[in-house]
Amino acid sequence: MIIKQGHLVQSIHSALQYISYYHSPDFISAMVLAYERETNQSAKNAISQILINSKMCALGKRPICQDTGIVNVFVEVGMDIQWESELTLEEMINEGVRRAYNEPDNLLRASIVSDPLFSRKNTQDNTPAVIHTKLVKGNKLDITVAAKGGGSENKSKFTVLNPDDNLTDWVLKTIPTMGAGWCPPGMIGIGVGGTAEKAMLMAKSALMDPIDINQIKDKSDPTEIESLRINLFNKINALGIGAQGLGGLTTVLDVKIQDYPTHAASLPVAMIPNCAATRHVHFTLDGSGVAELPEVDLSLYPDLEMDVSKYTKVDLNNLTQSQMEHWNIGDTLLLSGTIITGRDAAHKRLKSMIDDGEGLPKGVNFDNKFIYYVGPVDAVGNEVIGPAGPTTASRMDKFTDMMLENTGILGMIGKAERGDSTIKSIKKHKASYLIAVGGAAYLISKSIKKAKVVAFEEMGMEAIYELEVKDMPVTVAVDTDGENIHQVLDNIPITFQN
Repeated sequence: MIIKQGHLVQSIHSALQYISYYHSPDFISAMVLAYERETNQSAKNAISQILINSKMCALGKRPICQDTGIVNVFVEVGMDIQWESELTLEEMINEGVRRAYNEPDNLLRASIVSDPLFSRKNTQDNTPAVIHTKLVKGNKLDITVAAKGGGSENKSKFTVLNPDDNLTDWVLKTIPTMGAGWCPPGMIGIGVGGTAEKAMLMAKSALMDPIDINQIKDKSDPTEIESLRINLFNKINALGIGAQGLGGLTTVLDVKIQDYPTHAASLPVAMIPNCAATRHVHFTLDGSGVAELPEVDLSLYPDLEMDVSKYTKVDLNNLTQSQMEHWNIGDTLLLSGTIITGRDAAHKRLKSMIDDGEGLPKGVNFDNKFIYYVGPVDAVGNEVIGPAGPTTASRMDKFTDMMLENTGILGMIGKAERGDSTIKSIKKHKASYLIAVGGAAYLISKSIKKAKVVAFEEMGMEAIYELEVKDMPVTVAVDTDGENIHQVLDNIPITFQN
C-alpha cells in the first residue's frame, strides 16, 4: 500500500479545520443530557451557551473556541506501508497543520511559541504538532488528530502513589485543586502504570475515546476498570463544581482510564482534563486518497435560545461603582458599551511601563472600563472579530491589584476562579469580576460590534483591543463585597472512602 504525501497533508489539514468547528456527536448528546438534567440555573445557562455556540460554529464553520489549541496527533503506521513522499512523517503532519491554521476561509489562532524558556516567539502557523507514533501490523495509516486548549492542558496532574494508595482518594482530592480553568463540563483522562511519561501518554490517549459512560452504567457485568470509572464519574459530579465552576450536577461527562504494567514499587498516575471545546477526530488512510471525515448530524442539537429574561442589561458607558454594589454573585448580565482587552503579555508590559514611570500607553482609556481577558481569533470576511471567548483569569491574578490601583478600571471579565489575594483586592477597590462562558467564543463574538487594536499591535493575539459590545452575556463571579461564586471549590472535603 502506497501512502502519498499530498493525501496525508490534505487529510491533516481537513481534520484540523473539521474539529475547529464540529463537536463530535457523543459530546453533543452528553451535553444535551447534562442540560436536561441540570437544576442550577447559572450552570444551565452556561451549558445552554456552549450548545448554542456549538451549533453556530457548525453552521458558520468558525472555531468553537478562540484557543484553537496545540495539535496532538496519534499515528499508527502499518509496517507494510510504502511511501511516496519527499518529506518525513513529522514534516508531512506539520505541513498539514501549517495549511490548516492559515486557511483563509477559517483562520485559526496561532498559539504555539518556540524557545519556551526565553523569547517565546510565536511560530505563526501553530507548528510544530506533538506527534506520537506507533508501528503496527498491516498496511494502513490510522490517525487521531486533536486540538488541545491551553486552559485544560494547564490543569494536567501527575503523581506517583504508593502501590497500596487509593486512586479514588487522590483523584477526588486533586479535582478541586484544578479549579474551573479547564472549562467543565468535559472529560477526565486517567493513565495508571508504566512510567511517568507512559502514564501521561495514556491519560491523553484516553481522551480520544468516545463518551460512553451511560452505556457502561447500563451493563450488568462491568469490568473492574469500568466499575472504577462509574464510581469516579458519580463522585466527581457529586462534588458540585459544575459547569464553568458555577455549581450544579455535571462537572464531567465521562471518566476514561487506561492502564499498563508497572514496577512493583510504583503506581504512576496521570490525570488530564478535556474542556467543553473537546476537539478530536479519527481517520484512516489506505492509499486510495484523502481521508473521508464523518458527516455531521445537526438534528442532534436541541432548539435552544439564550433565556435572557433573568439577565440584567448594563450600560457600561454610564456604569458607576455604586450601581455595581447592587450586583450579587450569580447575577446574569448583558453588557453593552466599551471594554478593553488584555492578556498575560499585555499585563506584563503594562506593569513594566508603570514601574518605569512611563505611565499607560497612549490611546488606551482604561478609566471606568472593564478589562476582558481574551486573545481573539482573527476576523474573516465581514466579521468584526473572530471567536473571542475568555482565557483563564487566575493567570492575571498577580497583576490585578496593580491594575485596580493604577488604571481606573472597574473590574475584569474572564473565566474560572480567582485567588484569595485577588478577591481581597477586588473587595478593597469595590471592583467586580465577571465570567463569560469558556467554550462559547463564537457566540460571544457576535455581541462585539466594533473592534480596534489600540496598543501593542506587534504582540498579535496579546494586543490590547478596544471593543464595542452589545448584550454580551456574563455572570457575576466576585461582587464588590468580595463574595465569590467559586467558593465551593475551596469548601470541598478532601477525605473520601471507596
